[in-house]
Amino acid sequence: MRLGLQKLTLLDYPGLVACTVFSCGCNFRCPFCHNGSLVTVDDRALLPAEEVFSFLKKRTGILDGVCFTGGEPLLHAEILDFAAQAKALGYKVKLDTNGSFPDRLAEALASKVVDYVAMDIKNSPAKYAVTSGNEAALPLVERSVELLRSGQTAYEFRTTVTGDLHESSDFAAIGQWISGAPQYFLQPFLASEDVLDKSSDHAVSSELLDACLAAVRPHVPNAAIRGR
Repeated sequence: MRLGLQKLTLLDYPGLVACTVFSCGCNFRCPFCHNGSLVTVDDRALLPAEEVFSFLKKRTGILDGVCFTGGEPLLHAEILDFAAQAKALGYKVKLDTNGSFPDRLAEALASKVVDYVAMDIKNSPAKYAVTSGNEAALPLVERSVELLRSGQTAYEFRTTVTGDLHESSDFAAIGQWISGAPQYFLQPFLASEDVLDKSSDHAVSSELLDACLAAVRPHVPNAAIRGR
């Protein structure tokens, strides 16, 4: 397994000084993905896992946490072993996931190798296939939602809001789906050179963003906008 590495982040792990470990490949094709190159990248451009682990050993006592992101980290069965090694070094471990590998997520939660999960909710159930580019995703994602809602591990749900794929009514449906979640963040799409689909304008207006938040709050009162 080969991995990418951001040696320092103050944003990716809430409240901790951390590094971010990237895996490549994803089973989704969300057009607004901001890590487009990781979805299709040849992993020969990345670092051997042993080199990343050597970095982690050298930073024990300096960094508090490790964030595993992608792409989709759970696409790789080996990522849980790597997370366990990071945990054994004393790091807090955060996992970013699209929720489409519920069996591996269940293993991560049961084995306690993950301390915090940030799971993407791509859209309302009715629009999941068109938003994720994966016709089979929804039942798998629904299983992962229920796993997290069981309360074994700290977690958040989050949605990247776009102007072309999302409407406020979608967030009323999402709110009903994840009702009672402890944390749910709406993140406005931000343009970048690495967005997967550069042919579409995914920009979201402040008015739509506020309407989406208002639609979800009756079901998730502590929902908030992050990154406006």
